[in-house]
Amino acid sequence: MISTKMQTALNNQINAELFSAYQYLAMSAYLESKNLPGMAGWMRSQGQEEMLHAMKIYDYIQGVAGTVALAAIDKPDAEYGSALETFETGLAHEKKVTGMIHALYAQATEEKDYPTQLMLQWFIDEQVEEESSFGLVVEQFKMAGDTPIALLTLDGRLGARQAE
Repeated sequence: MISTKMQTALNNQINAELFSAYQYLAMSAYLESKNLPGMAGWMRSQGQEEMLHAMKIYDYIQGVAGTVALAAIDKPDAEYGSALETFETGLAHEKKVTGMIHALYAQATEEKDYPTQLMLQWFIDEQVEEESSFGLVVEQFKMAGDTPIALLTLDGRLGARQAE
């Protein structure tokens, strides 16, 4: 049986994952408004992935006879300054989420909650991928500079994610 403390922490993580989805959807809207449909699609796909993460935790809580308690989702920012700043914000957010996942794993370890540790291992692996994906895009932005052709080329490349 899952402890009340762990259940609360996992419910908080559901909220964080839903906020991530909401934030990436706002980023998608911002990028779309800047006529960068490939980047907008990339962020939209990222938002959908975050919804799946939230549901993975939701289903886990249900599966261990816990209680899911949903909370209000904070409003995300709507403006990001530039496409590069949008992705830098996303990278910083993923690093924050990684810290949250690590804290959950530490709590599960402290509580000797082995099933939750196993579930969270998937998220630890996933966060390595998340940070790597955002980090690569940020570095490619920096290499490309501010030239319109480089921005459009990167937009096209990121748009390929929608086809995955």
